[in-house]
Amino acid sequence: MGDIGKIYAWAFKIGNYEIVVNYMTIIWTWIVMAILIILAYLAGKGAKLVPVSRITLFFDWLIDGFRGIVFDTLGEELGRKYFGFIMTIFLFVMTSNVIGIIPGSVCPTQDLNTTLGLGLLVFFVVHGSAIYYKGLWGYLKSYAEPFLLLLPLNVVGEIAKVISHSFRLFGNILGGSIIIIVVGYLVKEWVLPIILNGFFGVFVGIVQAFVFAMLALVYLAVAIVED
Repeated sequence: MGDIGKIYAWAFKIGNYEIVVNYMTIIWTWIVMAILIILAYLAGKGAKLVPVSRITLFFDWLIDGFRGIVFDTLGEELGRKYFGFIMTIFLFVMTSNVIGIIPGSVCPTQDLNTTLGLGLLVFFVVHGSAIYYKGLWGYLKSYAEPFLLLLPLNVVGEIAKVISHSFRLFGNILGGSIIIIVVGYLVKEWVLPIILNGFFGVFVGIVQAFVFAMLALVYLAVAIVED
């Protein structure tokens, strides 16, 4: 489930600060994006009123399933606006997780910078949308509900969402990789590590991508959908 046995980094200084960049995370992030662009092209190229290619059928099934979940949660009007955002998050995280089954690969989601960046993206979209739909005063007033004394707790809670959202994905993907490495050292056979790699890389990777996308959807619904 990715190569976590080595550290790939560029280190350079800006003034008195040392900046360390994990270049393998960047490279494999671009690979993930390239894969998604190619798949989107192939799926769109074969799009017909009655799909015939397997890749088009798969994406039709996947998109219809997510559209139903998003529309049921946000309503049709808001669902149309945010469906692309939720769907893109799911596809990116899923591909970033599953790509770890390739020998020598590096899962972008094994890097906390990636998951934290995704968590911050969701945070800014959610809160920006809340300000847009509720207005600045309505948005700020929501932090004092149900009464003013809960203001600090509500603020801390919103910050905690970003941390928990990011660390949940990071911890599950990195933890799976560590388990595979430990078992690989303890067991002098290839079969069990390969099975574990498939399990954590595919099954757990897809589940964690779905959980991450659904949490983003729930945060949006809580922030912008009127009771």
